[in-house]
Amino acid sequence: MQSWRRKSLWLALSASWLLILLRVFPVLRLAEPARRQAGGPQGWPRWLDAELLQSFSQPGELLEDGPQPPQAPRGGSCYQEACFDASRCRGGGLKVFMYPALGPISETPRKVLTSIEGSRYHTASAAEACLLVLLLSSDTPAGECHPALPQWDGGKNHLVLSLHPAPCLRIFQLGQAMVAEASPMVDTFRPGFDVALPLLPKAHPLRGGALGQLRQHSPLPGVALIAVAEERGGWRTAGTNFSACPWDGRCEQDHGPKQTHPGATLPNATFCLIPGHSPDALHFLQALQAGCIPVLLSPRWELPFSEVIDWTKAAVVADERLPLQVLAALQEMPLTRVLALRQQAQFLWDAYFSSVEKVIHTTLEIIQDRISGASAHPSLLWNSPPGALLALSTFSTSPSDFPFYHLQQGSRPLGRFSALIWVGAPGQPPLKLIQAVAGAQHCAQILVLWSSKKPPPPRWPETAVPLTVLDGHRKASDRFLPYSAINTDAILSLDAHSSLSTSEVDFAFMVWQSFPERMVGFLTWSHFWDEAQGGWGYTGEKANEFSMVLTSAAFYHRYYHTLFTHSLPKALRTLADESPPCVDVLMNFLVAAVTKLPPIKVPYGPWHQEARPPPLAPGGPRFGAEPQLAAQDCLNQMAAGFGHMPLVSSRLRLDPVLFKDPVSVLRKKYRSLEKP
Repeated sequence: MQSWRRKSLWLALSASWLLILLRVFPVLRLAEPARRQAGGPQGWPRWLDAELLQSFSQPGELLEDGPQPPQAPRGGSCYQEACFDASRCRGGGLKVFMYPALGPISETPRKVLTSIEGSRYHTASAAEACLLVLLLSSDTPAGECHPALPQWDGGKNHLVLSLHPAPCLRIFQLGQAMVAEASPMVDTFRPGFDVALPLLPKAHPLRGGALGQLRQHSPLPGVALIAVAEERGGWRTAGTNFSACPWDGRCEQDHGPKQTHPGATLPNATFCLIPGHSPDALHFLQALQAGCIPVLLSPRWELPFSEVIDWTKAAVVADERLPLQVLAALQEMPLTRVLALRQQAQFLWDAYFSSVEKVIHTTLEIIQDRISGASAHPSLLWNSPPGALLALSTFSTSPSDFPFYHLQQGSRPLGRFSALIWVGAPGQPPLKLIQAVAGAQHCAQILVLWSSKKPPPPRWPETAVPLTVLDGHRKASDRFLPYSAINTDAILSLDAHSSLSTSEVDFAFMVWQSFPERMVGFLTWSHFWDEAQGGWGYTGEKANEFSMVLTSAAFYHRYYHTLFTHSLPKALRTLADESPPCVDVLMNFLVAAVTKLPPIKVPYGPWHQEARPPPLAPGGPRFGAEPQLAAQDCLNQMAAGFGHMPLVSSRLRLDPVLFKDPVSVLRKKYRSLEKP
């Protein structure tokens, strides 16, 4: 009898523990991935084994997944098909109009206005816009929360934007308008229709922004394991010797040193514990910038841009009711996983959150993806460097078409290149250069961009590859337009006065195939900070260090032509046209800003340099008077336009095997690189 009672008691205790484990396990999980876009009611899937369903229901009773007819919103809820008229965007794509601000505006609304006006989607006409943006500021008086908008139409095709908590948003009659709100609560957020924004500090920069602070691949000795966000701002750190939860005031432990300035001091820890109530959403961006893995404790607010960002790769969601289990799970996380989460947090900070401009442009890009449907960015482009803002869907939606994803995809760019020769004044056909390039092993075609006032010659030399003459518009930036005649991934950009041998072209192209995201060139410049002038300077003198290659002889991917034309601000392109030395600088700025990498230098025979003037010499064939001053001014103006200095210095030059080695010339593949 006693034995039976003991067995019964043991079974009851085992069952109770099993239920408890099922209730709380797993304690720690990665942040939820992007939700499926909201839409109409979903039917049954198209079953492949439909014959197995006959005993349960008749085929006619099963609704198939497919396009659902738009339904009127119920209970004040909206989804994309019902409350947004995408047909207004089909003519010219997404066009965005922003209503004028109501009364005087503060610094943040001014940054928002500048960001929208600088977007490639902006239009100054409300009639041709398919998205109209109304900005609600925290400074807007309560009596002006209902402005008279002639195009309101119940809120259809409108976006109500609020970067900070605004009193007007709680009393504003939204109707069918989308809401882009900072840290919206989960119970009021409409997935697939609204856009969740990050809660930005008041002093968040317009463009550029501070770089991420992850410098080490693993935590250094003495660095705290955990930093905890405090309600008044700032952080407190805790090591591994804890006796209870560090986010509970009743814990018996050493909280460690306090960091009390939320904007000035970022957490120096591996994990950043952030409570789930809304005021702590500001700590979320601080953790991303610091490379500290955000650990969200039962968050009640929607993660920013959760529709497209896969937060499982950068953040962790934990149950705040289970402190000891959470801390134990964080301690046991493999270092490889910790590094991957920290690196992804840094990428997301730099790509989407480091400036007001990036936040606004990401919001518009999400709406553009909803309109595009099948032509939208795939998840890989959103969640892999350089990010969807720099991987334009107008170019392609296939990762293999971009220069950044060949390593991830296990592929290589196409094995041929197009030579694009720019001919300006005085308009002499580069016959010797054409023959040298046409003899290259991998040359597919030669395109001559004729930008001289003189007419091109009626006859051109016979070449082994097709030769096409394109009509330029006599602008320095014409060479970077996305010409439809370019049908290869690689472009060899040349000037009429460039001088290259066939072997130099062959070797440089082989190098570019291994680094398709970078620029590979022959002549280099280097930038530096001039303390005396208080600005950036450059030098074209021969040195071990460089940061730019001249586009008068350089390989790069054709995608950079699309990015140059459609992504760069118009003011920077105009600057390049007005000052020709800025063209080289601007293209190098663009590629460095995208890749965060320096260009690659390949050997260039010294006999070539005797046949051409220095890159920025006064009176040269490409530039006018005082080019030195113009180029120096370019560096500073473009650094201001980008919001930071993107150029990266390098001391790497790639040479062929046995280059200049004292061995027989017959053993060398690129023999002419060492002699005229």
